[in-house]
Formats: sequence, structure tokens, C-alpha cells
Amino acid sequence: MREPITALRREMKRRGIFAYLVTTEDFHGSEYVGEHFKSREYLSGFTGSAGRLVVTENEAALWTDGRYFIQAEAELAGSGITLMKQGEQGVPSVEKFLAEKLPNSSVLGFDGRCVNALFARKIQAALAGKNIALETELDLVGEIRNDRPPLSKKPVFVLPDEVCGLSRGEKLAKLREEMREQGAKVLALSALDDIAWTLNLRGGDVDYNPVFLAFMLIFEDTAELFAESTVIDDEIKLTLENDGVKLQPYGEIYNALNALSEAVWIDTRTANFTLRNSLKSAKVIAKPSPAEMLKACKTPAEISAEKAAHIKDGAAVTRFIKWMKSAVKREEVTEISAAEKLEEFRRQDTDYLGQSFEPIMAFGEHGAIVHYSATSETNAVIEPRGLLLSDTGGHYLLGTTDITRTIVLSELSDEEKRAYTLALAAHLELLGAVFPKGARGSTLDAIARKPLWDNGLDFNHGTGHGVGFLLNVHEGPQRISYRAANDAPLCEGMITSNEPGLYFEGKFGVRHESLVLCEKAEFEGFLRFSPLTCVPFDLDGIDKRYLTEPQTARLNAYHKWVYETLSPMLSEEERGWLAEVTKPI
Repeated sequence: MREPITALRREMKRRGIFAYLVTTEDFHGSEYVGEHFKSREYLSGFTGSAGRLVVTENEAALWTDGRYFIQAEAELAGSGITLMKQGEQGVPSVEKFLAEKLPNSSVLGFDGRCVNALFARKIQAALAGKNIALETELDLVGEIRNDRPPLSKKPVFVLPDEVCGLSRGEKLAKLREEMREQGAKVLALSALDDIAWTLNLRGGDVDYNPVFLAFMLIFEDTAELFAESTVIDDEIKLTLENDGVKLQPYGEIYNALNALSEAVWIDTRTANFTLRNSLKSAKVIAKPSPAEMLKACKTPAEISAEKAAHIKDGAAVTRFIKWMKSAVKREEVTEISAAEKLEEFRRQDTDYLGQSFEPIMAFGEHGAIVHYSATSETNAVIEPRGLLLSDTGGHYLLGTTDITRTIVLSELSDEEKRAYTLALAAHLELLGAVFPKGARGSTLDAIARKPLWDNGLDFNHGTGHGVGFLLNVHEGPQRISYRAANDAPLCEGMITSNEPGLYFEGKFGVRHESLVLCEKAEFEGFLRFSPLTCVPFDLDGIDKRYLTEPQTARLNAYHKWVYETLSPMLSEEERGWLAEVTKPI
């Protein structure tokens, strides 16, 4: 058993706790978190971005989703922790496991600031009738870890109104309009991207996510921002005050909520359990944050900026692919050095700010690990054979990108070509979808997967996720996944990924990902997708037998657009290469 879990058990025994729950979340229900909050990773050794750990007196179990099954099996090997493959047949949910394992009248502990209120309520319901005591003010990892990093306090910066399309005041007015419709006197925002979007501010408190640690209360005429004062300079403070936003200490949010007696709107999916329980006197309106949908439907200004960002990014990634296909034959290139080379190409643009997530540069069998990230221990030399799966993204002053291209490094086997082409067929099917307003991603997912299902194949992750405007690379409320529960209707202005794949453990993986914009179709009342990502697919991987005529026509049209868009930005040699790799098939 890992020493951190042994130390945790000692502390649990001292406090009379039978089971302790550790999530991946911070105080804001974030998917990706700062170093201070990586308690589950510290205890378990599992480094994925999704997972929940339960430690009892004699067992330890970790739940994660299909993106991480292979990675979790490797990272948990020998740890004494049982991997629970979330969603698989016969695997109990966390709350069911707790209900089965906790003896009557025992104690369950967790840090209520790092467990979202909705999930905590599910646990309470599952444990009803067993007289289980909840100890929810216990940060036991903080008790046992002496080297825990402090809370991040990175500076905040401003996005210009003309890039966002709406001023801070206009966004506050829209949120207050939603509040009036729901009868709410106060809107409590806890999701970091909701707050950053509302205020047209960005920060650096979470790696790869330009957000800052804060809570926010919006009243009928004023607002309060609970954040570390040192991260906001005097000029920004003045502009906030001019818009009726008063700065308060970060940790005072709980006392502020406790003092409220009006109707308070709170999103229990992101609000933590302690936050929700601080509303002792208020009428609680538990609904999804109104900022979520407003944020997801990009303004015309944001759409224009994102198109420009994707062209800049497309030129960088296209140059990388050209370099990669030749460099691997003449010099030693590793997964890490390849990622660094792509970063070098991106940094040539003055609008580039940094990566939008940890790069996935996965050669050969590593491509079958959906969210693989090379370390010094796993860093493979990329050989001139097989496939390289490159999933990366960037933040620009004009927006956020996320792109996967699977690069062919030599002549492929029939198995590799079949997988490459079928995954591309799935991508092209979704790219060509036309659907009525109100359709959800859970419905559209079958359109993408049909070419795979027809061949008895599938992949164990969603086909698409929303993407923020210079914000989180994973953004709700839309998703494209048949497993999605309560996914939002797709709306004009949403930016979503299109990323089907195929993975063969121990062999290789294929994924084709572009970001697409939801826009009006030619038929009244219908929508369609148009591509934002502007990078060619590798024709060397295609077996035409697995593409239909409409799919082939769609690929050729896409490549024609890629060439016409990127060629003015490239050198004569690069244009010649691009013309060859985008020729019609």
C-alpha cells in the first residue's frame, strides 16, 4: 500500500473515521485543478484529470472513466488500490460502494469544500437509514502532507470588450435578467470560468486554464467578487468598482452566504457542499448557472476572433506535420522533443499565450492510451514506422484551440489503415450533419459512430465537448456523447470538438479531432457544423475502400479550404508540400 494512504489511515483511525472520500475537484468543482488541490493524485499516484478515491480501514478503490482505464491500470499497479472502471457493467458507483462498505453508525469523512453539493446529496441519499455520520470539514491530506503547495495567486489580466463582444456591464445585465425570471435576488457563481467570462478577466491559477480563484455574488444592483486582492491590480480594481463590483477576501464567501436570507440561485453541480450548506437562511434555487449557456453561445466578435486564432494555429500545426514526417527519418525525435517542437512553431505567433492542455504526443502503442502524456520514464523515441497521435492545443489572445491529427510515419499495415480511415469516416459524418434546432449531442453521437458500429468497433470516450473562448478547453453545457445525461441542446455559436477515435491496446491508437462551429443551415430551423480547425489529414493513412463518396467529397472540400486558407501564410516550399498533401482523392 502506498505510504500516503497508510498515513491517511493512521489519521482516520485517530479521528474514528471508517471511510474517507477524496475527489479531483478544487473549491469550485473544476475539472482541472491547481497543484494545491491534487490530493487524489498525491494519495493514489494516478495522474488523470478525473477520478474519485475512497479509502476505508481495509480497502482503497479509485473510480475513473474510459479515457483513463489503461493509464490508471498502469499507474495503480502495485499500489493496493482497486481500479473501478466507471460505467462498466458490474462496477458499483461510489455512493453504492459506500453504502455497501460502511457499517451502521460509522463515520464517512471528506473535505466538503472539494465535493460538489449534488454529488454529496447523492451520497447522503445512498446512506439514508444506516445512521452514518458525515464529517465534512476534514482536510486530512492537509494534515498528513508537509510539502503541500500553497494556493496559487497568479496575476489577473483583462480581455478587451471588443474581443469579447459584450462588456462586463452588459454581461451582468444579462445575468440579472435571468435572475429576475427565476425570482432570484442573488446569483452565487462558483465555477471559475463562469466568473472569468462574466468579468472579462483571465488569470493563471490553474495550469492550461486561464482562470483565477474566486467566488462571486451578483445582487440586483451590485456584485461582490471574493478573490485574493494581490492578484488584481489597482487599475482593474477601479474598473470593477465602476461596474458595481466590490472586492472581498477569498475565504469570506462562506460567511457572506450564511448572512443571506433572500432567494439565492446556486449551481449545485459546481458549488461545493460547504458552500451549499452555508445557505442556512436563504431560499435556495438549485439550477444550472445562467452564465453557462451565455458563455457557450459565442458572440460574433468571439467567433471572428476564434476563426483568426485557428488559422494561426493551423499554420503552426501544419508546419509541424511537415517537419515531423521528414525529421523522424533523419534525426532522433522523442515524444517530448516533438511536443517541444510544435510549441516552438506556435510561439512564432505574437498572439500565442501558451498550451490549452498538457500535450498528448503518443507514438505507437502509447496512442492507445487516450489521455497519454509522456514523462521522463515513458518518453519514447519516435521511429519511422506506424502512427503518431498528436493531440494538442493553444491559447491565443483571440481564442482557444484543440486539435488532434494522427500522423503516418511509414507504410501502414492493412489494420492500421482500416482503423485510420474508419475513424476519419466517423469524423466526416459528424462534420456533414444537418440537424434541427433543439437537437442534442447525445442524439448526434450516433451519426459519428455509425461507420464504426457498422464494423463492430467503438471508442470509450465522448465524441465532442464544448470549448471556451480563451478559457477552459473543456466547457459545457453541450457534449456529443450517447452516454451524456442532461446535455444541452446545440445552439448557434457553440464551439464543439469532433473527435472520434479507435484504440488497440498494446498496438496503436487513432484519433481525428477538429473544432467546429454550430451555425445556421440552409434549411429554416436547422443547424450544421462548419470547421474551425484548419489542418490537413494525412492522406497516407487512407484506404478509400472504407470511405463513401459523400465522405470523400467532404474530405476533398475540407482540404481545398485548408489549402486556400493557409497557403498565403506559407513559404513557397511549404505551399508546394501543402498542395500535395491536400490534393483530391
